[in-house]
Amino acid sequence: MSRLLIIAGLVLAALGAIMHFAPWMLGWFGKLPGDIHIHSGRTRIFIPITSMVVVSIVLSVLINIFRR
Repeated sequence: MSRLLIIAGLVLAALGAIMHFAPWMLGWFGKLPGDIHIHSGRTRIFIPITSMVVVSIVLSVLINIFRR
């Protein structure tokens, strides 16, 4: 379990570095149909429903590949 948490942390850190230094690589994230953007005055609400479904599917596939 600890090895999985360490790997997950490293993957998240790498993803954060990619999004910070090369945002064009993940420019599609948050702009898919089904992602909700609400702007009202000074308030902004962003609910990435479709993007999170895509991330969930990709992570499920990767975890199943590495567990076998």
